[in-house]
Amino acid sequence: MEKKNARFETEVVHHGYDSSIYHGSLAPPIFQTSTFSFQTAEQGEKRFAGEEEGYIYSRLGNPTVKMLEDRIAALENGEAGLAFGSGMAAVSAVLIALTRSNGHILCSQGIYGCTFGLLQLLKNKYEVEHSFCSMQTEAEIKDAIRPETTCIYIETPINPTMALIDIELVVSIAKEYGIKVVVDNTFCSPYLQQPLDIGCDIIIHSATKYIGGHGDVIAGLIVGSKEMIQEISMTTLKDIGGVMSPFDAWLLIRGLKTLHVRMDRHCDNAEYVIEQLRGHEAIESVFYPSDKNNPSYSIMKKQMKRGGGLISFTIKGGKAEAQKLLNELNLIKIAVSLGDAETLIQHPATMTHAVVPKENREQMGITDNLIRLSVGLEAKEDIWDDLKQALDKIA
Repeated sequence: MEKKNARFETEVVHHGYDSSIYHGSLAPPIFQTSTFSFQTAEQGEKRFAGEEEGYIYSRLGNPTVKMLEDRIAALENGEAGLAFGSGMAAVSAVLIALTRSNGHILCSQGIYGCTFGLLQLLKNKYEVEHSFCSMQTEAEIKDAIRPETTCIYIETPINPTMALIDIELVVSIAKEYGIKVVVDNTFCSPYLQQPLDIGCDIIIHSATKYIGGHGDVIAGLIVGSKEMIQEISMTTLKDIGGVMSPFDAWLLIRGLKTLHVRMDRHCDNAEYVIEQLRGHEAIESVFYPSDKNNPSYSIMKKQMKRGGGLISFTIKGGKAEAQKLLNELNLIKIAVSLGDAETLIQHPATMTHAVVPKENREQMGITDNLIRLSVGLEAKEDIWDDLKQALDKIA
């Protein structure tokens, strides 16, 4: 089906695969090979010189991986995609490609803990500076941009506070200064948010999460222009080597087929849990993008389809009460990932963001009584029943 005639729900199932080429196999084949043979020495020479299309070595490209890359690019309305062995391999490749020694990265006020760790490494080893900005106003963003700023890196919603960044605002300012904008779109997936349509330059996904959806693969994806993706492919991906295996690509292609169905269920369940949480005596505050009480609700309506499957909330108490809450749960699993079929819960201050110094955590809004809940696909009533009995015990 032509792209122009296909809606998202159809593209996510069919894009980029023609079963007639592969003996009618309904599922794409797994090209589980490290290298590819050439018919002649001259053909090998042409492929290495870039004069002939074709595969050489699976670190440089693989047919199963290419199917996934083409499909995620189509879903994000981008020109090209690139697959990595983990979400952090994708983040690392992009930031290394877009920075230089003595350069500067401007970040949203709140990022994933390991991204923070990478920024510290770039600073300590290669003198690439970074700073944080809430990015709520034009003046604030412009004041934070330096002459050496080469990249603006944002999460929206931000992990784990669920704060939103107005992508359109950031992009409009970045274009004035000729700065690339990178958006970590993991929490939304392309089903709920498409930042390339708003003007950003590169999308990053921890494909481990909603793209895979089943908690059985570690992977990363990026989408952008052909020129930029080619540059990253032939430099930081090829030479550092954080590549994706063909089997992992196959798992992600399989996971993508149900992305839209899963995301709607995640959103339905999250909206139900939000309503229940709001009335419980142990709850101090709740953070969710599509909550009409959210100060960023207008941003959500502008750039997101729905609120997603992630909820953050604070409880009355501190670290001890937060850990007791987690320990009292039965159905809900204590785990630091998200986007799985199972509902997962974690304590950011001592888990995903433990690497971030306490002062920085508090500036990001990551307090000791903050909890992050990845709402799964179970019956919403069962999710709430488990959460309620645990909340009752700390109330």
